[in-house]
Amino acid sequence: MNNIVKTLGATNSKTIGEREPYDFYATNPRMVKKLLEVEKFNLNILEPCVGLGHISAVLEHRGYKTYGIDIINRGSVYQHEISDFLQYDKFFNGDIITNPPFRHYEAFIRKSLEIIPTGNRVAILGRILALEGKSRGNLYAEYPPQKVYVFSSRQVCAINGEFEKVKGSAQNYAWYIWLKGYRGETVVNWIN
Repeated sequence: MNNIVKTLGATNSKTIGEREPYDFYATNPRMVKKLLEVEKFNLNILEPCVGLGHISAVLEHRGYKTYGIDIINRGSVYQHEISDFLQYDKFFNGDIITNPPFRHYEAFIRKSLEIIPTGNRVAILGRILALEGKSRGNLYAEYPPQKVYVFSSRQVCAINGEFEKVKGSAQNYAWYIWLKGYRGETVVNWIN
C-alpha cells in the first residue's frame, strides 16, 4: 500500500512524513523541452524552485538567461541565491517557469503573478489534480490560466532528482500558463 501511495504522490497526513521534506521532485528535462516546443518566453527567466537545475539547464541550453533560487542549497550551478520564494520581495522583470511543491501550488501562482510586470508570463508544472478543488476554482476565476498543456502520456518527476530510481508514474501532469493581466478563456491543448 505504501508503494502505491508514494507512486500517486499523495500528500495527506498518513503519507506526509514519507515525502521529501521540501517536496523536491525534480522535473524531467523532457517536460521542459516539450513546453519550449509550444511556447516562447521572455529571455530572462526566474526559476524559484531551482533544485538541481533540471529546468534551468534546458532553458539555458536554448538561449534563455535563468536566475535560480531555492529554499535550501542543493549545490546547483544554476542556483544564485537561497531564498524562500513565498517570502521573496523582489520584482522580477521576466517570466517565471517552475515546478513548485504541490502543497504550495496556489501560493506560488499568486506570488509569481505579484512580482512580474503585466504582460509577462508564468509557467507552472502541476498535476492534473491541480484543476480540482474549490479554492483552486476561486484562484482560476480570479487569475485564469491562458493555456493548459496536458501531457498525453505519463511523465516522471523524481524525488531528489534521482531519475534512475524511478520506474514509472501514476501521475498525469500539465503545464499551466498565465499571462499577467489575461482575463479570457483558458485554452487546453495536449502535448506528447
